Amino acid sequence: MNLTRRNALMGTGALAAYAAGLPGLAGAQGAGQVVVGTWGGDYGELLRQMIDEPLMKPQGVEVLQDLANADPRKTKLIAERQSRRGSMDVTCLSDSDMYLIAQQGVFDEVPLDRVKGSGAIIPALRKSYAIPHIYSYRVILYNPNKVTTPPKSYADLFDPKWRGRVGLSDILYLANTESAALAGGGSVSNYEPAQKKLMEWRSLDVKLYPSNEALAAALKAEEVWLTVMWLARGFMWQKAGIPLKHVVPAEGATTIVFEAAVPKNARNKDNAWRYLDAMLDPKAQAGFADRMGYVPTVTTATLPPELAQQLSLTDAERARLLTPDFAYVTRSQSQILEFWNKQFKG
Repeated sequence: MNLTRRNALMGTGALAAYAAGLPGLAGAQGAGQVVVGTWGGDYGELLRQMIDEPLMKPQGVEVLQDLANADPRKTKLIAERQSRRGSMDVTCLSDSDMYLIAQQGVFDEVPLDRVKGSGAIIPALRKSYAIPHIYSYRVILYNPNKVTTPPKSYADLFDPKWRGRVGLSDILYLANTESAALAGGGSVSNYEPAQKKLMEWRSLDVKLYPSNEALAAALKAEEVWLTVMWLARGFMWQKAGIPLKHVVPAEGATTIVFEAAVPKNARNKDNAWRYLDAMLDPKAQAGFADRMGYVPTVTTATLPPELAQQLSLTDAERARLLTPDFAYVTRSQSQILEFWNKQFKG
């Protein structure tokens, strides 16, 4: 897949819509340092608390965070890819963004002998060009006070008994379309069955909300009782007092992964590989799970029983993890959005 810089940036916008349900140091680099391009907020702070200070500092490595939203960091990676020395040693991006930038040949392959923790990565999350740091998966959230017999599948959400009680977030139109496709017998590489199922949802008075926050308010007010959402967000909503439980759909649980990679022109490559290895540390992974509701990506991480009950998959459920087909999503996004806006929303 040969993307131009312009097309790559356009494509990242499309894939950002898929994952919307979730949460200048060039001159400062030298020996004993590593520059990590990442988000600020809770994620950046947890990197400091769980990785930078306890794991990298004892190795004599100073971590400098290059904080920015994903779009300017993607632009920088593409602009610098022909430079001899880049400004970031490690970059953190969502799986969809990482995929598109990787198509430009920006990243080194991860050396398994340098990133020893990679041996414990859940097989479904493995990539040659990045390591999976944390992940979540899409589930059915429901109000246990109102839904006494929980649905088992996406297909169950089309039962007429849930008329007017299923709510969806408009900004997650790609994820919602994929869920409808799976309910209709499609796959991550075939959303065609979604059109019929979306119109079926419409006939059952599905409620559409402009944002995840608006959907959360509707769930809290018990205006709707069921939705499709990333588990990590549902975990945070539960912490905020919204009565929710979740079901892993029988059709499979589609993942969203936040990854880390090393540009080919990284200045401090040895420290960059050390940093990726530290990101896979079981204790650090458990810390992110407790604070943000994201599931560890390595089988060596152990969560407290109560937290594991809320977040972890059984072996059978893990075997049903689904990885998005980003090439298909990028190719089909405009048609998916057109149907969503003109037919489904009408």
